[in-house]
Amino acid sequence: MIVQRRAVTSVLAAGTLLLTAGCSSDAGGSGRDPSGTASARTGATASATGPAAESAPPAKGSVKVLRTVAEGLKTPWGLAPVPGGGLLVSSRDEGTITLVDEKTGRKTELGEVPGVSPAGEGGLLGIALSPDFASDHMVYAYFTSASDNRIVRMLYDPAKPAGEQLGAPDTVFKGIPKGMIHNGGRIAFGPDRMLYAGTGETGDRGLSQDRKSLGGKILRLTPEGEPAPGNPFPDSPVYSYGHRNVQGLAWDAKQRLFASEFGQDTWDELNAIEPGGDYGWPDAEGRSSDPKYRNPVAQWHTDDASPSGAAYAQGSVWMAGLKGRRLWRVPLRGTEASAAPQAFLTGTYGRLRTVVPSGGDKLWLVTSNTDGRGDPKPGDDRILELEVS
Repeated sequence: MIVQRRAVTSVLAAGTLLLTAGCSSDAGGSGRDPSGTASARTGATASATGPAAESAPPAKGSVKVLRTVAEGLKTPWGLAPVPGGGLLVSSRDEGTITLVDEKTGRKTELGEVPGVSPAGEGGLLGIALSPDFASDHMVYAYFTSASDNRIVRMLYDPAKPAGEQLGAPDTVFKGIPKGMIHNGGRIAFGPDRMLYAGTGETGDRGLSQDRKSLGGKILRLTPEGEPAPGNPFPDSPVYSYGHRNVQGLAWDAKQRLFASEFGQDTWDELNAIEPGGDYGWPDAEGRSSDPKYRNPVAQWHTDDASPSGAAYAQGSVWMAGLKGRRLWRVPLRGTEASAAPQAFLTGTYGRLRTVVPSGGDKLWLVTSNTDGRGDPKPGDDRILELEVS
């Protein structure tokens, strides 16, 4: 909890991932390109020891909706599978965390997270389980408070009555800029057991390149909220910078980090994240000829993506699209796209917020039609189980 007490002005910046898509989920989207709506950077020119030397999945994949797991969720945002069974789901606007029985669809509210101040795109956003959850039962949450965006952790005690199963929040990290838009919000523990958080620039473009700001960054922290050992900038939680609004984090089978990001008017992005990398926003949206910026693995017109959650399965990154109302598959060879991105479920379930691995060829997919920007249908919002290849 030392980091939360540090002045924001003392925070240095580090490499980031610039993922760009329409504002928070649906702004803009007028840019067009004669090459089509989605394009990928392939690794055809990589050396024999680089990405080209790695295997790649088939160029074309598949998605099968196995079943609807649960219905009637209000503004769902984050999802965390519980070891031994169950799915924890956060509600952005209600500030609650609910346990969903993945077999029956039964919903049990654990409790409301104190201090959540929902407004615009802010509220209770991403959630994650401690890497030692089996012993410490800690649930981490990223939320918008009255003054900032912050990360807390709470003890989950299923022995207590419904509605009282969350302990008092312990603030792990605070001082992340907040706004009506671009609050970021995705958190996840990486293979290194460190806590990663995607933040947004709140509409203030200058924050993304400001190495003293926590906005428009990917942060890497210890579970206690300290700058993680090995970060690219001394005594700083910043892992990468030059982002607009990061809402998807996923690691491949070789523990490489990928992130999705909202663009403004032209390009959304999927990026391979390098420590200390500058992903260009606001000076670059999509691919750039300037070598100081990291170019995306794939990019989309903002009407076709506005990506939020991301997950890795079966050799591909799967990316949930809000404004695009579709699930994107990006097959990988190393840190390059091995084939053109492929869209699934286009328009079938409306806005798609979160996608999470379920093991092997299965994914959990969460819709987002009750967030004020969708067109809710009977049963919205819902969790789906997918089989993918």
